Amino acid sequence: MKEVIQELLGQALHQLVKKDYLPKEVIKDPAEEIEISNCPNPEMGDYASNIAMKLAKTAGMPPMQLAEMLVEHTSRSRHIADITADKPGFINIKLADSCLFKIIIDVLEDGDLYGYRQPEERQRICVEFVSANPTGPLHVGHGRGAAYGASLSALLDAAGYDVHREYYVNDHGRQMDILAVSVWLRYLELCGESVTFPSSGYRGDYVYDIARLIRNEHGDHLRHNKFEVSDNLPPDAKPGAKSDGDDDTADGAAEDATGDKEKHIDALIQRARELLGKDGFRVVFKTSLHAMLDNIRTDLAEFGVEFDEWFDEHKLDKSGAIDRTLQQLRDAGHVYEQDGAQWFRATTFGDSQDRVVVRDNGRTTYFASDIAYLESKLLRGFKPSIYVFGADHHGYIPRLKAAAEGLGHDPDDIEILLVQFANLYRAGVRLSMSTRSGEFTELRQLREEVGNDVARYYYIMRSHNQHMDFDLEQAKENDLDNPIYYIQYAHARIASLFRKLEDEGVRYNQAIGIDSVKLLTNDYEQQLIRGLMQFPELIQLAAEKRSPHMLAHFCHELARKLHTYYNAERILVDDENLRNARMCLLAATAQVLRNALRIMGCSAPEQM
Repeated sequence: MKEVIQELLGQALHQLVKKDYLPKEVIKDPAEEIEISNCPNPEMGDYASNIAMKLAKTAGMPPMQLAEMLVEHTSRSRHIADITADKPGFINIKLADSCLFKIIIDVLEDGDLYGYRQPEERQRICVEFVSANPTGPLHVGHGRGAAYGASLSALLDAAGYDVHREYYVNDHGRQMDILAVSVWLRYLELCGESVTFPSSGYRGDYVYDIARLIRNEHGDHLRHNKFEVSDNLPPDAKPGAKSDGDDDTADGAAEDATGDKEKHIDALIQRARELLGKDGFRVVFKTSLHAMLDNIRTDLAEFGVEFDEWFDEHKLDKSGAIDRTLQQLRDAGHVYEQDGAQWFRATTFGDSQDRVVVRDNGRTTYFASDIAYLESKLLRGFKPSIYVFGADHHGYIPRLKAAAEGLGHDPDDIEILLVQFANLYRAGVRLSMSTRSGEFTELRQLREEVGNDVARYYYIMRSHNQHMDFDLEQAKENDLDNPIYYIQYAHARIASLFRKLEDEGVRYNQAIGIDSVKLLTNDYEQQLIRGLMQFPELIQLAAEKRSPHMLAHFCHELARKLHTYYNAERILVDDENLRNARMCLLAATAQVLRNALRIMGCSAPEQM
């Protein structure tokens, strides 16, 4: 409908220019698009445009005068009941009743696809999200990125994009080596060795679980005594010092001056490789990796989060993609050597500092892999390619955009969305979310406690740019103060009315209802219809703004209108025409609620 109104106002502008009432410049500037928004006051109309205020200076007249001239020259349409000018220069449009009533028919006809855009050609877009290192189970902090990424992907799909959902598996770096060593040390403990656990090791119970898998499979064959393991290693820091490599959100103590935990853990990794040999270390590494990936895959699938591809980092190295990408940067003059290392000239492209891509020991960095992965995405035709990162990765925005430009791509082809942290509270106490320390609440535990629907909704009901506090006690309440319960109860209420009809032996006749929709004239019915009308436009706007929380707000408002209508009016009246018309309206409302809840990853129960 907005497109129809834009076209009508555009024609009016051309008419005014043709009659020399306005200079040609008012329609020459492509930036001066005719914006149509929902009217904030339903009494004033359904839609509003500020085009007169935007063009007033160019037109050389007061905004109100221009608005009145545009209203006068706008062709009348069967879709529009009234068009008026309002101070200080708005143009308000009220739709015809016939146009509103057709919304109900459209919803019932389109069903699950109502609101979805289906272009002839769908633009390919990649959404990479979660991508947590497989060094531990997903905790509640990861849950927000998972819920946001999944809902954003579903929203973009509804908006007409060809969406590719991707998880980047960091299976090639130092953190995985640290996990492997942590598992091996716990394995040695199970074998009876009294080893000293490093301050940088992973400490969760899940590490013991993986160690048991290895011992069940390999017995004591990977055992070495504690002296072989720890003799002549650089001293470790005292327990409690935070690892520089830990990208989790736990608070950590300051580095202890008596030791260097990074040198200690690196030496311990090298010792493990020497004692176990290539095959033995590979057993520990692969078992740890597969155990954690299986855990993460299962957890996400049970959370309703699926991926089209799990992209393994090690494939970039194995295929030579990292070397090829770095050579491409070298050939373009964007890499230089300093202090034995190779650096990417990121500052040339706006980053705050240059970035190491090859260390002085000859090993490529995480960032080198990130550059090769970026190149892979763009070469696969994903433009734009969306990254969903935690807020602590804000530094990745300039460096990845610099890498894209250095490789000859448009930096706007990559889009990095930062999801703020989610803090979990129980009885007013904030719970920890550190995989490294082993003190965290798993996403699985949260799901089991509050349910998938509550978790998915709570994670996205606020903008991803905002911090959120997840109050477990409120989330578990099954009452109308719980927003997802309030929405789902609206859907269940509608279903109960259809069951009541059936119990009373009264037949719902959709054909009669559609023929009688013109009877839906009271304010409650008109507000519901206008709510249904906004859904397709909301999908496009929310997708454009990458804001699935707008759907959460829409659902809550639509549910409010339904509850208000339900409490104010008797739906199952004796008049067959009016009763069926009202049931058609409720069937359409239930359909829109289902469509919106599906995008958010929530169910639409028929009984509560």
